[in-house]
Amino acid sequence: MTVVIANATVYTGDASRAVLYDTAVAIQDTMIVQIANTSDVIRNHPNAEIIDGKGKAVFPGLINCHTHLLAVTDRGILEDSGFPSTYKFPETGRNVLTPEERNVMGQLATLEAIRSGTTTLLEISNDISEYAESLSATGLRLVLAEHINDFDSAKAKEGAYEFLPDRLEAGLQRSADFIEAWHGKANGRVTCFVAPHAPENCSPDLLRQARAMAEQYDIGYTIHLSQSHLEIEAVMRTRGVKPTQYLFANDFLGPRLIVAHGRYLDSSEITLLGQTGTAISNNAAIAARRGAAAPAKELLAAGCVMGMGTDNMAEDMVEVMRAGLFLERVRRNDEMWPMPEDVLEWATSSGARALGMADSVGTLEVGKKADLFMINTQRPHLVPTLRIAAAFVHQGQPADITDVMTDGKWLMQNSKALTINEDEVIRQAEQIGHEAWRRVLDRYPDVPFPIPLAPNS
Repeated sequence: MTVVIANATVYTGDASRAVLYDTAVAIQDTMIVQIANTSDVIRNHPNAEIIDGKGKAVFPGLINCHTHLLAVTDRGILEDSGFPSTYKFPETGRNVLTPEERNVMGQLATLEAIRSGTTTLLEISNDISEYAESLSATGLRLVLAEHINDFDSAKAKEGAYEFLPDRLEAGLQRSADFIEAWHGKANGRVTCFVAPHAPENCSPDLLRQARAMAEQYDIGYTIHLSQSHLEIEAVMRTRGVKPTQYLFANDFLGPRLIVAHGRYLDSSEITLLGQTGTAISNNAAIAARRGAAAPAKELLAAGCVMGMGTDNMAEDMVEVMRAGLFLERVRRNDEMWPMPEDVLEWATSSGARALGMADSVGTLEVGKKADLFMINTQRPHLVPTLRIAAAFVHQGQPADITDVMTDGKWLMQNSKALTINEDEVIRQAEQIGHEAWRRVLDRYPDVPFPIPLAPNS
């Protein structure tokens, strides 16, 4: 079956950043087979289903290079408590979910992702097998990574960093089992990464063996890096060097690696990341909430590939792009860089490069997968449509997005989610979120908590 999106404005996202008018995109099965003048495409595909794109713009699907979907359970709670959180609970709402509840909250997060134009995301968590099936059923392109570490968490609370060989072996085995079960599923739409958690809680042995596992399976790997002052202090105290230098000393940096955050990198660390071809996920919206910013200009100048991610409590990549633009301009007191097209590139083609998918997704080009979203350009905040990519990054909203396609399949059409029962998921998630946080408060009645929770509706 061939589908033609006709009469549209098409932002290709290719190297020329071409914007094509009165253009049609022909999609056959999972692939883009033609992008040309509307009349030519319709003539070449006379039996196609025609989708009228008049008044709409088509963009490459957004690529989220770092997220924790279940963190939507902690929405409204953890955005304002710093990182690590100043709340002293050993667990948060996401940690006390049952497997059934994890499936619902995962669907809630992917619903938000789809509604904000995301077609690919890298989900990092523990025991993902409990909800991987429901994630796959959403139709998103997924990279799934099982969190692993090998430190003694009980002793770490006392300031002592000790590492447990049994925990190392168990974590690697859990990761390998998950990769064996899920890598390449859904006709290749689901793939896997290896995910040591962070420099302060991973031993040199774990770092080396995790990279070796990624190379064995020919996949990527990821780690949090320079996300908090606590991380930097812990690594400096235990290793005598900065976190990036610790990773470099253990042969962990490299072109298969995506590091997440990079908020507090110094110049020597930036140089190491660039020289080794390491990619970074610039998680700008959560960074702004933490009062920090990754040094985007310097990382790009050093040679890093720049992707973008949402991280915690939200899945809105439109917000992430705008935050990335604003943060970098404020950080450098620069009125003109980055441009909207730059951050759009970070969230599409550059993110695809970071994930090792640049040959198949990230731009709208013939021969690539049909991963895209469409916006209604005839909105008060987008008109006049003189420079639609800039208008969308500066003023766009998820509500402008009307249609989303991944792998040639519609996940949303005419603003209606097609792969998720939206009303039911929202109803269940509202209940689960309240119950999860009540559970936390009941388990730890002696922990101070200054927030009065709303009643369960």
